[in-house]
Amino acid sequence: MTDARLRHGRASLALSFFVQGVTFALLVTRIPAIQDRYGISDGLLPVFLAAVPILAGVGSVVTEKVVARVRPRVVLRWAQPVVLLALLGVGAGSELWQAAVALGVFGLSVGALDASMNMMGVSLQRAYGRSIMLGFHAAYSLGGIAGASMAWAGAHWDLTLLVSYLPAVVLLLPAAFIGSRWYVEGKAEGDGQEAERQGGSVSFKLLMPLCLVMSFAYIGDSTVSNWSAKYLQDVLGSSEQLSTVPYNVYMVTTLLGRAVGDFGVRRFGAVAVVRFGSVLAAAGFAVVAVASGAWIGMLGFTMLGLGLCVIVPQTFAAAGRMFPGASDTAIARLNVFNYVGFLVGSPLVGALGDAWSYRGAMLVPMVLVLATLVYAKSFGSEPARYGGGHERPRTVDVG
Repeated sequence: MTDARLRHGRASLALSFFVQGVTFALLVTRIPAIQDRYGISDGLLPVFLAAVPILAGVGSVVTEKVVARVRPRVVLRWAQPVVLLALLGVGAGSELWQAAVALGVFGLSVGALDASMNMMGVSLQRAYGRSIMLGFHAAYSLGGIAGASMAWAGAHWDLTLLVSYLPAVVLLLPAAFIGSRWYVEGKAEGDGQEAERQGGSVSFKLLMPLCLVMSFAYIGDSTVSNWSAKYLQDVLGSSEQLSTVPYNVYMVTTLLGRAVGDFGVRRFGAVAVVRFGSVLAAAGFAVVAVASGAWIGMLGFTMLGLGLCVIVPQTFAAAGRMFPGASDTAIARLNVFNYVGFLVGSPLVGALGDAWSYRGAMLVPMVLVLATLVYAKSFGSEPARYGGGHERPRTVDVG
């Protein structure tokens, strides 16, 4: 495979991550508007919100079976337009059943999309012979910031959901589809038939530590996404306007941490980077829990962004290294625990906050993220790390 082809494949996959970041942010940041448009009651809303990650988990499991016959790049090429069209469907409908169908399609297709994107990212990282996985997730974070900004503009100008979503879909759908022409995958350890035969040999016992780490990371992430504004306003006494800042700060620091994270992995190895990220994230939760004012609370959320951002990409990469002949299978199974963490995190913090206190509730994701240290060795031995004196001899720098 030529260096130019790898570079083009890397750029096209980064574009896919960016598009998905925009799409997901446009959906989740306009949930109140979606609720109002379809008249979804407060009691029914959690059912809709839970259905999306549950169906995404189903989509990820189905993708594991599909990629045994069709390459991940084919799944990704068709799943991404479906996700974008499902988003448009959410904005275009008017009846409750239409919202249910659109969100159902969104959930199933986003599971396939997430799984296939990360399969390809791990595959390309193997071809490069050095850490590039965090860069793809940085593109996702950048897309999330762009999508949240678009959503803010739509809410600020009181635009309908359809008017808010249509420009993004019109621009991003053809861009993603055209970019998919340059998708490439690195060679697996062994040929395709061998990888397929080994698919059933993925040991859940070996994969389980990474599954737990993935869940812990997303419990922390969903805590910030769903509770940072309420925590700042209700517990730390900030204004309503200031309470919207922590999530934006969190997203920006996530982008910055991922943008430089690959350099850290190349220099110090994945184990050291994951350990540092876990400690920093846990310290961030501790600062949030004991904060005496809004600005100290925002310092904690900033630490959280810088710490949590490295864990998920490195967990996918570790699964690829752990099962080099069946990495697609391992990643599809691991991806399910992305949604498990998302489902557990928000209700867990909310229930603890109501029954006990929101300060105390922040200590639970702190402990879970800190537990990642117990499983850090699952991210690979020292000789497996990429970069600076640790690249494989056959590896060339392809940009």
